[in-house]
Amino acid sequence: MSVNIKYGASTWLWTSPFQTSSVEELFSKISALGFDAVEIAVEDPSLVDVETVCLALQKYKLKAVVCGAFSASRDLTSEDPDVQQNCFKYIETCLDLCVSWGVSIFAGPMYSAVGKARMVPPEQREKEWQLAVVNLRIAAEMAESRGVRLAIEPLNRFESDLVNTAEDVVRLVKDINHPSAGILLDGFHMAIEERNIETAIKLAGDRLLHLQVSENYRGSPGTGQTPWDSYKAGLEAINYQGIVSIESFTPANQDLAAAVCIWRPFADSQDDFAREGLEFLKSHFNK
Repeated sequence: MSVNIKYGASTWLWTSPFQTSSVEELFSKISALGFDAVEIAVEDPSLVDVETVCLALQKYKLKAVVCGAFSASRDLTSEDPDVQQNCFKYIETCLDLCVSWGVSIFAGPMYSAVGKARMVPPEQREKEWQLAVVNLRIAAEMAESRGVRLAIEPLNRFESDLVNTAEDVVRLVKDINHPSAGILLDGFHMAIEERNIETAIKLAGDRLLHLQVSENYRGSPGTGQTPWDSYKAGLEAINYQGIVSIESFTPANQDLAAAVCIWRPFADSQDDFAREGLEFLKSHFNK
């Protein structure tokens, strides 16, 4: 039994930050490689011309997901109200981009700053959890008013101390208790944190709005130790019909490569990375 999914590629495979000057080249490439969708990583919204992206999506017949980037200045669990408000402003801008581009999902680890991984007392952890719940409920209301849903992503223990597993994110979404709050699962983080991929996907269930995949070492799908049969079984069990995006990062941008600890290329070229990964995913999931 095959799964009824669309295949996407993250702009982070080729460039960072995503900006207007790269739209035509990237979208034409992603379409020509055979992808159905593009995952647009919006690091700095001021670098992106809304109409250029909209026209390119139409021209190349690509669906899209918008993925957010959450730095220390965009942290809904910060004790600094100005930092929280800066994050809300960024989320609002990204949600407006979703509306302009006809995108229904805004994804990412929006509960906290990426890299915020500390040993803190249980009382502080609970305080930050409650901040995430309250503030993400506000973000979910912002999303609902625009016809968009939030896909909240767990990160591995080296990148977050708050939400690491499918169990964690399900609890968070239940606590938020809003229909616009859903889940993104990322295979790289799952390879570190989950005991069983199929079980994790089933636990997310119909709350799973988006799935990112790569190999256990961030390489191209099909070249590592990932249990792809478990992915297929889990997606079939929940009747997942969304997008599966290949997400990794270009080593050409030194700042980005350092942030995600990619010290070497994982393929002869990023085009080969995407092409070979898509061929593998289609051969595995569509059989």
